[in-house]
Amino acid sequence: MIRPFAPSRPLAGPTLMRAAVLVDAGRIEVRPVESPSPRADEVRIRVGAVGVCGTDLHIFAGHANYNKDETGRLIPLREQPQILGHEVAGVVEEIGEDVTDLAQGDRVIIDQGRNCVSERRAPRCEYCATGDSHQCEHYREHGITGLPGGLADYVTVPAVNAIKIRSNTALDLAVLAEPLGCIVHSSDLVVRAPSRYRLNPASDSQRVRTAVICGAGPAGLLFAQYLRQVLRYGDRLIVIEPNARKRALAQRFGADVIDPSAVDPVAEVQERTGGRRAELLIEATGSAEVFMSIPRLVRKQATVLLYGHGHVGADLSVLNQLQFLEPTLIAPAGASGGFEPDGRPSTYVRALELVEHGTVDVASIVTHRFRSLDLVADALANAHRASDYVKGVVTLS
Repeated sequence: MIRPFAPSRPLAGPTLMRAAVLVDAGRIEVRPVESPSPRADEVRIRVGAVGVCGTDLHIFAGHANYNKDETGRLIPLREQPQILGHEVAGVVEEIGEDVTDLAQGDRVIIDQGRNCVSERRAPRCEYCATGDSHQCEHYREHGITGLPGGLADYVTVPAVNAIKIRSNTALDLAVLAEPLGCIVHSSDLVVRAPSRYRLNPASDSQRVRTAVICGAGPAGLLFAQYLRQVLRYGDRLIVIEPNARKRALAQRFGADVIDPSAVDPVAEVQERTGGRRAELLIEATGSAEVFMSIPRLVRKQATVLLYGHGHVGADLSVLNQLQFLEPTLIAPAGASGGFEPDGRPSTYVRALELVEHGTVDVASIVTHRFRSLDLVADALANAHRASDYVKGVVTLS
């Protein structure tokens, strides 16, 4: 919950900060608010960069709201304004008295989710105990479920939610460890799924010969790289994307591409696969039209990863045709994956290492930088509509 600035308090001191506050759908006010002081096991981070995510765009436009009260009622923005921003990197400014493994000046990314481990709950809920931290019984997220996000001067989080950057990777690139962490988690589920077709199996009859990614936004481009560079998938990879710049990036990352504005993507996939279609499909658009095409893009008993959200306008009866194919449906959320011995989230640690080592190229994906909180409203309302836009990052230092 945002703590409004108290006029009687002097306009000075470390407890005050500027924040881009979403006060209603489509309306942001940059104004002073209080910055919570860290408790004993927390750190206050001076925000250096915040990635602009599709979830931010949906919340800003009024198409989504994940802030609920204890009864499950959605809390309107007019009743409880929000500070968005959950892809966050910055510099440790202040540490709680119990924190011994971070110091002032450390550069970090954050896991925005508060779970049993970060809140020191014992015993852990069944989800945290099995590594599914994003399904924690008590889960809440900075920048999504009402907790203050990163579009502010500071954000205060549990110390175990801050993962140290151990290279000279710029903060505006390190923030992509958060969406990459979601791709890592999603891909882990694909690899572990009891599917008929598998990536790089021992038996050729079980091999995924064609993987199709619908959409070459940041998620689709990260999926393409993860398949090629990390999972070492060497068979046909097709990306369906109408935007020329995004198609060019997908090609650079090892994919064949289809422009759905020029050809029928279903017919094109069938032609390129000799009528076999895809054994693995990743839906990363949130488009109703794309969702409705899935049954015609995949082979019987294919694996379908539903990553994109939205699909407004899709007729639910489309699932009838998909169900007849007996697919393995995977619907991941977030970047679950267990915890390191020090309590930090393993998936974020893995993702950050991939960014730092250059295994996954994130620099090519960041196309727009917004160098002030005063530009946040434009970033969320207009900039993402540009034809050359792929990924935007707000930089504050």
